[in-house]
Amino acid sequence: MLRVRWLGRVAYREAWDLQRSLVERSTDEYLLLLEHPHVFTLGVRADPANILVDPDDVGAECVRTDRGGDVTYHGPGQLVGYPILNLPMGHGALPAHVERIETIIIDALAELGILGAGRLPGYPGVWVDPEGARPRKIAAIGVRVSHGRTMHGFALNVSPDLTWFDRIVPCGLVGRPVTSIVAEGGEVSMRRAVDAVTAAAERYLSPGEMVDRQEVLGHGGEVEQLRLGMGMWSARSGPAASLPSGSSGTRVTTLAVAARGNAASGSARRAEPVAYRSRKPAWMRAPLRIGPGYRGVAGLLHGLDLVTVCEEAGCPNIYECWSGGTATFMINGSRCTRACKFCLVDTARPEPLSPDEPRRVGEAVSRMALQHAVVTAVARDDLPDGGAGAFAATIEAIRERCDGVSIEVLIPDFKGNRDALGLVLAAGPDVVNHNIETVARLQRLVRPSAGYARSLSLLAYAAGSGHLTKSGIILGMGESWGEVISTMADLRASGVSLLTIGQYLRPSLAHLPVARWWAPQEFDALSAAGMDMGFSHVQSSPLTRSSYHAREAAMAETRASATV
Repeated sequence: MLRVRWLGRVAYREAWDLQRSLVERSTDEYLLLLEHPHVFTLGVRADPANILVDPDDVGAECVRTDRGGDVTYHGPGQLVGYPILNLPMGHGALPAHVERIETIIIDALAELGILGAGRLPGYPGVWVDPEGARPRKIAAIGVRVSHGRTMHGFALNVSPDLTWFDRIVPCGLVGRPVTSIVAEGGEVSMRRAVDAVTAAAERYLSPGEMVDRQEVLGHGGEVEQLRLGMGMWSARSGPAASLPSGSSGTRVTTLAVAARGNAASGSARRAEPVAYRSRKPAWMRAPLRIGPGYRGVAGLLHGLDLVTVCEEAGCPNIYECWSGGTATFMINGSRCTRACKFCLVDTARPEPLSPDEPRRVGEAVSRMALQHAVVTAVARDDLPDGGAGAFAATIEAIRERCDGVSIEVLIPDFKGNRDALGLVLAAGPDVVNHNIETVARLQRLVRPSAGYARSLSLLAYAAGSGHLTKSGIILGMGESWGEVISTMADLRASGVSLLTIGQYLRPSLAHLPVARWWAPQEFDALSAAGMDMGFSHVQSSPLTRSSYHAREAAMAETRASATV
């Protein structure tokens, strides 16, 4: 199966981390399609003198990478593709791979109305009018093979600002101009380019086989349509008809494209989200347990002036966990700088950090005699390190007071700041947990300040650093079965070993509606599917949350590692 992913705009280093994980930890074949912010990249033998400006002066990143080729530019309006394919080694395998990529681009360009594009002998890539007096490069190619799998790929100029190529010697070729689809007279959107390249890739990379295609919807109109389609109100138009979520198991499982097509043809059906005050299914009702154990934990936490996600996020398992003597600590305050559409945690201007908080968490862990401590935090985008330093200090404070305790951190994405993530990883947590939360298509709607590719990249980076990684998915926000399976596959390919899957509960009328209740047997089936994928542990049930039975999950990984 070829897994095609349109990821939107992704920082170069994040995409590179993700590529490396897919190459080293998965046998699935992928085609990652995305845009990059402004970046100059240099191949292994590139001459830095071919960058003619100071990247900082023009607001671009500069990255020395491990692909072939010289200097190139990536930026908005350029469709970048990274095919992660199994390549049988042998004489001529790599040139054949490059030729196949060129063929995909040439076919896509013909579909987009750019006729006469082809190869220029001796110069990899795709050229407009290659046999004419003035060949113009419209797509660059640079690849690498590692562990018998390909990485890096192509950059197709759809509508970039071509003046950026005046700031470098593109691919080290003097006197070879660069062009784009728009510059050649094409009226082509990025959407059309993605569809054309995907269709061509299916023909040459996965002929006759299943293709799993998932997309991160863009900002603006696409997300607004999705929001209305889920039954959310618009001040302008009231409730709207739904965009169907699509299905899995077809030749192409392009859920967003299917939704657009159905809406355009008038076949969209109305969403019927669960009414806010409707009675929950029996399996969603957690028993109320306020006994001595619960009261003891509550008194201890409140006495130490500590915040827990159990209370702040309205976790339905609070009675079970606190009665059992466990809790999940939430550091860096109780106010979050983000406004995810599923989360009850307060969004407001944060208060200053408490320097004494790590000590108080350590004391609580010691007094509760925890064997496995879970520490999470609100997102603190107002801080230079995103609150990473407080995570490190808390890990240190727990270790000072508690011998033998394992520590799990449930971290935000730190806006992609690898230095901040490094602070946390260097502190040596036993489990690094970061939730993907939902499927690719719903990311912008559910957590507009985060990103699907960023979360996968963070997890891949942590796993690549030797850490045990964990993630979680919430069901009931409009996703399909096929989308969930695809997301699970992406998490596993990114090095995730532990997975939690639970049912979404709508905290208030201001939050996303519940699209439907997933049945217990569906959670069981997802657990079985996850174990078949190679996860060490899958905690999947309607009431599962990120830290539910966290110690048991970590122990399952220890047992799995011991049997290898």
